[in-house]
Amino acid sequence: MSPLVSVIVTTYNHERYIADTACAILLQRGDFGGVEIILGEDCSSDNTLAICQQLAEQYPDKITLIASTKNVGWRENYHRCVEAARGKYIAFCDGDDYWCDENRLSEQVAIMEQDPSIGLCYSLAERRDAEGQLVGRFPIGEGHTTLDDMLHDWCVENCTTLARREAVLEYYNTEKPETHPEWLTEDLPMWLFVAAHYKVAYINRATAVHRVFPDSVSHSTSLAKRLAFCDSSSNIKLWFDKRYNHSRQRRHLLRERANTALWVRSHIGTFGEFLARWHKEIKDDKTQLFNIIAYGLFIKKLLRTK
Repeated sequence: MSPLVSVIVTTYNHERYIADTACAILLQRGDFGGVEIILGEDCSSDNTLAICQQLAEQYPDKITLIASTKNVGWRENYHRCVEAARGKYIAFCDGDDYWCDENRLSEQVAIMEQDPSIGLCYSLAERRDAEGQLVGRFPIGEGHTTLDDMLHDWCVENCTTLARREAVLEYYNTEKPETHPEWLTEDLPMWLFVAAHYKVAYINRATAVHRVFPDSVSHSTSLAKRLAFCDSSSNIKLWFDKRYNHSRQRRHLLRERANTALWVRSHIGTFGEFLARWHKEIKDDKTQLFNIIAYGLFIKKLLRTK
């Protein structure tokens, strides 16, 4: 008998966290059908694989391990786990995140069972550092449920999501993310695609914790790496805005991308690199000539250069 929910846990070098991640999922309450956990272990250099093997042996009816003889990368790791999922619904939780609400799946399943047009249900999330200290919550403001609002103000933390398996597979079959190496994240384009084709539901309560590390791709202390990730995220949103939203958020997204890039360039790189990036943003959107923030960053860079 197939489980109702497949929980996909992709993991790489998470020996400190992966057992807690899996055990928190196993603690889910509610009579809503079976749950399987698919552990996608990507040839870690630490003890993660051994821990995953122990978990799969301890819970053979609950946990399926997909391991690598070589590192396949985060994108292929996600995709192979999705392909292995058997549930009607798919939930996601990276191997260093964890769930903090034992009733989240039962509530999310009830919402989606009641309305088949809902393709994604997500919630508020806590963000904590490596030592468990609370550093914030996400989204900071409202949780949005329309594509237009989600493009304007991104609000989905991946570890809080539950989606229809058919919607996730439709994303992979339609958008073919493997053809977009410039996309440096998998969840952002996936959820924008789902929001473009299905209803979205939001639970205004923290059900999961996203750990924030200074060496991660999305929260790196390296401004250059942070800029690359922010550029990728902005360009993903611009791509989906054009494809599915009639470019209604184009001006806002270009302004957002420019302000982020110029702020970074005001801290790192040469004055010439700052000007080159500013020129690129103006070329893409002439209204950037009237962007007051850009002029302020220009003055800051000028003073730092002297």
